[in-house]
Amino acid sequence: MQHIIDYYNHFDEWGRLDREPLEFMVNLHHIVKNLPENGHLLDNGAGPGKYSLELARREYKITLIDLTPRLVEVAEQKAKELNLWNQFEGFYALDARDLTRFPDDHFDAALMLGPLYHLQTAEDRAKAVSELYRVVKPNGMVFVAFMSKSRFLLNSLLHPEHWKPNHTAHGIEKFMESGIFNHSDPGRFTGAYYFDIQEIEPFMEANGFSTLKLIGSSSIAGSMNQEQWDYWRRRGDFEYRRILEWVLKESENPYMLGVSSHLLYIGQKTRKTG
Repeated sequence: MQHIIDYYNHFDEWGRLDREPLEFMVNLHHIVKNLPENGHLLDNGAGPGKYSLELARREYKITLIDLTPRLVEVAEQKAKELNLWNQFEGFYALDARDLTRFPDDHFDAALMLGPLYHLQTAEDRAKAVSELYRVVKPNGMVFVAFMSKSRFLLNSLLHPEHWKPNHTAHGIEKFMESGIFNHSDPGRFTGAYYFDIQEIEPFMEANGFSTLKLIGSSSIAGSMNQEQWDYWRRRGDFEYRRILEWVLKESENPYMLGVSSHLLYIGQKTRKTG
C-alpha cells in the first residue's frame, strides 16, 4: 500500500472536496439525516478529516483513522485550529483491514469513505468490511463510499489521455473485466478498484449489513460547471435552495447512479447470514 500513501502524501484531498463541493454536500446531507442524535463515530479512511470536523461541530465524538500518516496529522491540526480537538477521541494512522486497536461493538456509527477505493482484491475488501462490522454496535449505521465502474468508463472515453492505460480499447476491456485501475503515468491516481453498481448492495449484505439506500454522491449535477452554478445563484436564495433540494432528492434516484463517480451506501449492522 506504500504507493497509495505516496500518492496521498502529495495530493490535496482537502482541496479536492473544496473543488468538488457537490459530493461533500450530498454525502453530508445523507449522513446527518441518518445518524443517531448523538454518539461516538468512527471516521475510517477519513483523509484530512473534512467530514469529521463537520460532525464534530454537531457535537458527535469522533475517532479518526486513515492509512496516510500525513493526512492524519492534517486532520489533527485542523481540529486544533477550529477549536474542535476536544470532540475527538483519537487520531490514528491505521489500515482499514486491521482495526484491532478497537474492541467489538465499540462505535455507535461509522463512516468508511475511502478505503474501498484502493483495495484491489476481494479478500482485502472483505477484511475491511468485516472489521467495520465488528467495531460497530448492533443496529449501528454505516456510510460506505464506492467508486462506479460505469462512471469511470465514461471518464476514460471522454478523457483517454488522462486515464492511461484506458486510452486504448484493450486497456478499457481489461478494466471492465476486473474493475482494477493502475495508472500508467507515475504520480497519478492509481491502485484503484471500481465496483459494478449492482454488486454493491449484495456485497454489503453478505457481510452483515441491512441496506437502507444507495445514493449518487454527485446526483444529477456532477457535470455542471461554475458558470452554470453561478446562474442559479444569481436567481436568488429561494430559487437556489429549491435547486439544491432537487439535487439532493435526485441523489436517491436509482436510475441515475451510473452518472455519479462516487456512490454512498447507507446501511445498518444486522446479523451475518453466511
